[in-house]
Amino acid sequence: MKMKLKKGDQVIVVSGKDKGRTGTITRALPATGQVVIEGVALVKRHLKPGRGSKESGAIIERPRAIDASNVMFLDPKSKKGTRIARTKEDGKTVRVAKKSNTTLS
Repeated sequence: MKMKLKKGDQVIVVSGKDKGRTGTITRALPATGQVVIEGVALVKRHLKPGRGSKESGAIIERPRAIDASNVMFLDPKSKKGTRIARTKEDGKTVRVAKKSNTTLS
């Protein structure tokens, strides 16, 4: 099944510990059906100091992948979650927001 969400889409999280948070998709993983959203579902990563160098260790936060079924596309007009449909216009397949019937780029 083809994924309807793409890199750069504005989405809202609809379930899980980050429910209600919004962000932009930085990576879409169609093979696993997951997406990585900027600033959402952050995990701490502990880095060891570099061997032989003067770098010190660090604890960094970075977003983890969450399932695409837990997010919805953010409608450009109403700023609420919406589903996405695919329609043919002039022989090309385009994505359309279901709530506002807005054509997406």
